[in-house]
Amino acid sequence: MPASTSPHEAAVYRKVTWRLIPLLFICYILAYIDRVNVGFAKLSLQAEPWFSDAVFATGAGIFFLGYFFFEVPGNIILHKVGARLWIARIMIGWGIMSALMAVSSSATSFYTLRFLLGVAEAGFFPGIILYLTYWYPRHHRARIVALFMTAIAVSGVIGGPLSGWLLSISEGWHGLAAWQWLFILEAIPTVLLGAAVPFLLADRPAQARWLTEAEKAFLEGQMAQDEQAKAAEGHRAHRVRDAFLSRKVWLCCAIYFGAIVGLYGTSFWLPQIIKDKLTQVDWQVGLYSAIPWACAAIGMVIVGRHSDRTGERRWHIGLSAFTAAAAFAASGIPGLHPYLVLAILAVAITGVMSTISCFWALPTSILSGTAAAAGIAWINSVGNLAGYLSPEMIGWLKTHYSLQAALNGVGAALAIAGFLVIFGTRPSEGRSQTDLAK
Repeated sequence: MPASTSPHEAAVYRKVTWRLIPLLFICYILAYIDRVNVGFAKLSLQAEPWFSDAVFATGAGIFFLGYFFFEVPGNIILHKVGARLWIARIMIGWGIMSALMAVSSSATSFYTLRFLLGVAEAGFFPGIILYLTYWYPRHHRARIVALFMTAIAVSGVIGGPLSGWLLSISEGWHGLAAWQWLFILEAIPTVLLGAAVPFLLADRPAQARWLTEAEKAFLEGQMAQDEQAKAAEGHRAHRVRDAFLSRKVWLCCAIYFGAIVGLYGTSFWLPQIIKDKLTQVDWQVGLYSAIPWACAAIGMVIVGRHSDRTGERRWHIGLSAFTAAAAFAASGIPGLHPYLVLAILAVAITGVMSTISCFWALPTSILSGTAAAAGIAWINSVGNLAGYLSPEMIGWLKTHYSLQAALNGVGAALAIAGFLVIFGTRPSEGRSQTDLAK
């Protein structure tokens, strides 16, 4: 069971949350829009002679190869130099690379720029997850990570209509195609906010000028107790090598991989699915795509809050994954009314986002110090290789078989992730209920 929360503790963490989460939330919205707006750019890129569904699938996925190679070193650097400067460097770098996507003129240049975009953004998400462990003990993390990660869902709510609208109004401006303006205009806020991050974030509670001395001491005491609890439960992973030698970390990699198949399969292909089934009008595609993400934003917070309140992780993650798997499989059944398909996809995306947001309470409960920096980054980088596999898998299954086969493939990956959570992290007799397997 989670520790009880006193009024004083609740007040302090409310203050911290209102100070940190809105800023990190906006940063992640921009990150996710710049990462997946290629799915909307595709609707305009199809007019280019060098572009095809195969080029899109490879380009969408190759981002994650660059991301993979630089995740772990990036997070270790963040742990050493502090979050403020490193997050600012990442945001400015990926903003510039996202804008440069507008100069793509061949499949090769498209692939190269997507790869470099992944390199530039590497370390951002695991860096934020690591950063939150400096402020929040374990019994707060599922809710806080869920609040932070609603940015993915909100980016769908905001980014879909915005991207569709930009495509509809910008064709031919100053001789550029609509997809070029999409990349340029959506990158500008990222660069500007990245430049402001060093002035808006504090690396640790001790450096936060907006906290009183008593509040700083309280937060540092909470984190010290959390580390002592990990040690008492047998979690002594502090070094980089501890993260790579841990069976639990590799299990987390496999679980997260399955969940990310669902996330990016949806993110990259949802606009095309909606265009095929509901409307051919770009701005309407954007509006329809916002509906499933709005549902996910609400659902994932509810699930995360319940997980923190009960102190239970395993079934919250596993049942969310199974729900998403069933919904993806159901959404591909031929002959369904298009609006029913949209409703089922809303259930699927809510399940995916609930899986991912609750998931991060697992690895952060067993890793400390540099091992946490390396382990979180490793889990995220291995898991995000699914971002390379998922678009390719869906594109291949859709081309050679059917959309139903593609959605069944996504469902199968999520079902495997759910199975691994339920049966692979089952607590042994006598183990603490705050252990990883909880």
